Amino acid sequence: MALPAMQTEPLIYELSSPGRQGAALPECDVPATPLPKNTRQELHLPEVSEVDVVRHFTRLSQKNYCVDLGIYPLGSCTMKYNPKINEEAVKLPGLAQVHPYQDPETVQGAIQLMFELQQYLAEISGLPGVTLQPAAGAQGELTGVLVIRAYHLARGDYKRCKVLVPDSAHGTNPATSSMSGETVGLMLTNPNTLGLFEENVQEVCKIVHDAGGLVYGDGANLNAIVGVARPGDLGFDVLHSNLHKTFSVPHGGGGPGAGPVMVRKDLTQYLPGPNAVKVAGARVAGARVAGAGSSARYKLAMPKKSIGRVKSFYGNFLALVRAYTYIRSFGNEHLREIAENAVLNANYLLARLKDTYSAPYGNRVCKHEFVLTGTPIAQKYGVHTLDIAKRIEDYGFYPPTIYFPLIAPRRRQSRPRTGAVLQRLKLLQPRWGSRLSNCGIKWDADERGRARIGI
Repeated sequence: MALPAMQTEPLIYELSSPGRQGAALPECDVPATPLPKNTRQELHLPEVSEVDVVRHFTRLSQKNYCVDLGIYPLGSCTMKYNPKINEEAVKLPGLAQVHPYQDPETVQGAIQLMFELQQYLAEISGLPGVTLQPAAGAQGELTGVLVIRAYHLARGDYKRCKVLVPDSAHGTNPATSSMSGETVGLMLTNPNTLGLFEENVQEVCKIVHDAGGLVYGDGANLNAIVGVARPGDLGFDVLHSNLHKTFSVPHGGGGPGAGPVMVRKDLTQYLPGPNAVKVAGARVAGARVAGAGSSARYKLAMPKKSIGRVKSFYGNFLALVRAYTYIRSFGNEHLREIAENAVLNANYLLARLKDTYSAPYGNRVCKHEFVLTGTPIAQKYGVHTLDIAKRIEDYGFYPPTIYFPLIAPRRRQSRPRTGAVLQRLKLLQPRWGSRLSNCGIKWDADERGRARIGI
């Protein structure tokens, strides 16, 4: 049977047949009323049966790719895996129906969840100060650099005016440094956007610290090192984490996202707020807090020298619930295992594909993603990366992002499913000189012929 993606579906009008109808309506028992003069008198609607309509739109729906159907061969922008238990958690009335204007004493469970998520992110990152306010990774970046700016200004250091951003950093880093007033520091993505771990990161951090600067970590690729290495231990002072990239929060259609920021202890006072804190003297659920005059165990508080709010209320709360559920579901041991599987999958694919495609960094062990380029194929066959991306669509796989040269296997993909994509990418090679080169697609926007593919 042909894959739905390869089937040609006719227009609903092409299925129309005179006199065919989907429902038998009773005779009209009221006087007929003509349409107003300013409306179309003849609509020429298709005449189709119920089964025609159902099958037509069902076939169209099967052409839509989704996370529950198969692998997404994109870069590391999201996990492409959203456990169903996350969605059950966000439906719980005590979480789904709370209101940000409620008295904190009436939403203790929600604040406790935020507090515990802060604790988990602090442990994972090795940085004790956490704010959950930022609504996305980009806002987390800006928040982190504004914290660095506040730190320098509080010390009376007004002369620093540059932020170092390496070529392999995340694309939004330069914009963030510009918006923050170019406070001194280094913005570093590790593992970097090429899927390589910066092996000299501790030495680099020491150089920046010796010069009086701070090191900001873009946590876009944190998923490759969770439970294996902590950015705080490597020398980072500030880090943001994209919860949709590492902790399974869905991020389709532009949101809602969440980009918590973690900082070293002395920077905690500059974080935006309010943040969840545990009230001193709190003992057990329902117990009165010593000296507090209420039964609250958790509260929301602004840090002493906060840079102010960066988001209304407390961030995207239900996105935080999903990340919390994911972390609690897997725990320390399995979060590390997931990261290790992501690295294993990436290196497996790299080893199998680097002789079919060109792998500029194929001699190094990669982390969760790696670089391939289709330049030799374009030079030999005239087949561009876009041609390959479009062709793999015909076989029921989501096409790769081709603006950037990356393959990023997801940590929870099974070997058979990963192998299916691998086999298709390899089997396309014999057809490059014939079918693909005659497909009529030409694309010259990227002369390097690179593709960003994540699985």
